[in-house]
Amino acid sequence: MSQSEREQVSRRALLAGAGAVAGGVLGAGMGGGPAVAAEPAAVRIGPADRRYDSLLRGNNFRFAGRPDEIRVVGSTDQVVRAVTDAVRAGRRVAARSGGHCFENFTADPRVRTLLDMSPMDDVGYDPAMRAFVVRPGATLGRVYKALFKGWGVTIPGGGCPGVGAGGHFAGGGYGPLSRRYGSVVDHLHAVEVVVADRAGAARAVVATRDPGDPNHDLWWAHTGGGGGNFGVVTRYWLRTPGATGDPSRLLPPAPRNMLECVSAWAWEGMTEAAFTTLVRNFGTWHERNSAPGAPGTGVYGIFLLMHRSTGYFSLVAQIDADLPDADRLGTEFLAAVNAGSGVEPVFTGRSTMPWLHKLTWPGTGEPGDAANRRYKIKAGYFRRAPADRQLAAFYRHLTDPAAGEGAGMLLLGYGGQVNTVPPAATAVAQRGTVMKAIYQSIWADEANDATNLDWVRRFYRDVYAATGGVPVPGDIDDGSYINYPDVDLADPAWNTSGVPASTLYYKDNYPRLQRLKARWDPRGVFGHALSVEPAR
Repeated sequence: MSQSEREQVSRRALLAGAGAVAGGVLGAGMGGGPAVAAEPAAVRIGPADRRYDSLLRGNNFRFAGRPDEIRVVGSTDQVVRAVTDAVRAGRRVAARSGGHCFENFTADPRVRTLLDMSPMDDVGYDPAMRAFVVRPGATLGRVYKALFKGWGVTIPGGGCPGVGAGGHFAGGGYGPLSRRYGSVVDHLHAVEVVVADRAGAARAVVATRDPGDPNHDLWWAHTGGGGGNFGVVTRYWLRTPGATGDPSRLLPPAPRNMLECVSAWAWEGMTEAAFTTLVRNFGTWHERNSAPGAPGTGVYGIFLLMHRSTGYFSLVAQIDADLPDADRLGTEFLAAVNAGSGVEPVFTGRSTMPWLHKLTWPGTGEPGDAANRRYKIKAGYFRRAPADRQLAAFYRHLTDPAAGEGAGMLLLGYGGQVNTVPPAATAVAQRGTVMKAIYQSIWADEANDATNLDWVRRFYRDVYAATGGVPVPGDIDDGSYINYPDVDLADPAWNTSGVPASTLYYKDNYPRLQRLKARWDPRGVFGHALSVEPAR
């Protein structure tokens, strides 16, 4: 069966389950062969088209590009042709799946051809690969629904159902189940990528986890190297290493129900000492409960430390309700965080919801709303609880009257199974951390850009003042996460550490990524403000 014939497999067949797919379809030998006449051409949209303005922006309205054309693509062959045309015309190419990039990677003025990958949203089981196949345009919500309804399995991906698989997977991928099941890329079996060679010829390459695969290093580059660096991903295959048996045993089992335990504290009357104790306790609990396989790894903790102007901040614990003593785990976690603070929550509650409903509820995890889509996000990993000076910076900036109502930060539980993988086994180098931190400012009016950007930048710089304003890897900090890109890390005005952004994101894995960039994108067709630089 040719690739073009494979492309004709209907989404209904892919989603109907293993039985419907077994007549199959998506084989491993997928090259960029010529298209059959029945395949429709990609939709081309130029500046004069009435659809153009609506397709310029992703989720963050701070950024809108002006590409020469937008191609709405529906197959690997269409991506191959689009990249070929762009290379011949000397145009920079970028691919947008879900549009949730925090920076302007797909809206950069240098991008002249924008590929809209959203029609490529199939999710199914590939019997030839013995793995689940996910197209990059599939949102996480679609992925979770298809895997759950068809086979009762899932992946440890993020909690924002509108995020596209294309970038989320390539950057590592993590979420509420990562402490139990690792990163998404720890389950990545293979990837199909459209690349451009030195002569400018585009082709689709399949790269697998198998170390004997001559394209194995391209697989490795997509286990945390980040999107937009090496080519355009057109397919992912997922299977847990060592998993055997029927499809329902090839990925982690999805929970039936999720228990959510919540506590909230009022800012009114909150002293710095009490605040510091609460946040320190959250970090200390994660230091003590993030060993792989420990009972505490069943708890996904989220500390939503919103600015004082909101009136409250809250703590959430999400737990698989079928875990032994799930209710006790939640109770003990909340008690451990509150211990010794001298304050009591103004609200404490718990609820149980079917897992699929919980994870795919509209708007879950989204910054802002339809009219509030301007934001700046910064991030860092913690190997242990923040230092006292960092806790003081948290309090100082979260009570700063200059901040807007969308200002705040989140501390997210991490570690557990993630930390069983050696740092060089995938491109995700941070394999000894226990928390992620997100620093954010969200607003609606363009006139308030400067004020909001200044607040979150100063906040971040203050937290990491001892290491040049950025989370330099060390005893406490461990760099940042490429799926939370922050161009300030490459700006000497905000990063005075002398440590480049590439080290903050990739640590010792960066030289290998540079060699792969030189091999797989020798013409520099793909790139963005934080892209991997080729080895010289």
